Amino acid sequence: MKARWRISFFLMVTVLVCLTFWNYKSRVYDWDMPGYIGTVYTWEFPDNAEKVRELTFSSIKKEAFDLHYRDLVGTSPIDKTRQIFEKNTQAFTEQLPYFQIKLGYNLVIAFFCKLGCSPPTSVLFVSQISYFFSCLLIFYILKILFPENYIISALITFGSALLPPMTYMSRVSTPDMFIFQFMLIFIIGIIKKWQKWLMFLLLFGITFIRPDYITFTLTYIFAIAFYSYFTEKKIDMGIIIQGTVLLLFYVSMIKYYNYPGWKDVFYDSFIYRRPIISAQPANFTLNDYLQIIYIRIIYFKKVTLSVLIMISIIFWLSKDLWIRTISLLFLINVYIKFFIFPQSAALRFFFPFIFPLFIMMLYAISKKYNGPKLNKIA
Repeated sequence: MKARWRISFFLMVTVLVCLTFWNYKSRVYDWDMPGYIGTVYTWEFPDNAEKVRELTFSSIKKEAFDLHYRDLVGTSPIDKTRQIFEKNTQAFTEQLPYFQIKLGYNLVIAFFCKLGCSPPTSVLFVSQISYFFSCLLIFYILKILFPENYIISALITFGSALLPPMTYMSRVSTPDMFIFQFMLIFIIGIIKKWQKWLMFLLLFGITFIRPDYITFTLTYIFAIAFYSYFTEKKIDMGIIIQGTVLLLFYVSMIKYYNYPGWKDVFYDSFIYRRPIISAQPANFTLNDYLQIIYIRIIYFKKVTLSVLIMISIIFWLSKDLWIRTISLLFLINVYIKFFIFPQSAALRFFFPFIFPLFIMMLYAISKKYNGPKLNKIA
């Protein structure tokens, strides 16, 4: 059996190398790229915003496909706001806090730049290498869940690697693919029942990479506190300390980088993308918000149907309170993310929560039909 797993692993690595190269050939130079490159250049030239803007766009123009670059700077299709970002230093600089706050992700980009990669290549390379390792982590998780079903594990991994959100996230310059691999490590910690302070370090790392995931890390802390109180009838002070530290870290990050805040993000994303943030307040009413939610939740019905099917299967197969609690955690975070940022057309924002729910469904299946074999994992 071990020999078969080794062969399966070797074949999987070979396939993943080919898929990673395929995704690299289909790479996308999109609007997020200038923000992250500008952040890295700001560290190098903190007192020269003009140079940061010029280097950012010139470095992308050298490497980007012409079609991508014209879309990025708003010349085809026409986008006046993006054109202003390219030409106006103040407008571009005021956009950077949206990207600077993702410190862990930016540090990895800077690391690859120090190794000699160009900034655009560094940004894309983070997504592509994260895709490769994420698929390996999926394969490892499936090996844990189905230790004697190497063919099924390989097929599910291969199918996961070809999912449109996976391939898309690997091709664009966003931290979604990078954070996804840490969510998979989190799942491993759940399955392996890692010690709570080790899980806290992982939660801290997730928040360090993407502070907007504070909603996930804090809801996990709340879920742990609920589970501990329900099963042991006591409050775990260590959990309270962990939640406090995560919250204080998040607040310090948004203060340090002058992060505009949720209201500004929502306004710029769904109402009007302001060329110069400081020139116009992000004012909108509750009715404006609800109208946007109503329209976009209609296009979220496929996701809703999928997650409801998965959570129903989990509750049908498993009576384990822990499995149910963690599954509900991921389900709730899909909708927390939606109501904060209802970009229903972009599945990449929700996939890091949807896929772990799928893994929890497989976990429930393995516990019911493959449970006795889980203890025999080498």
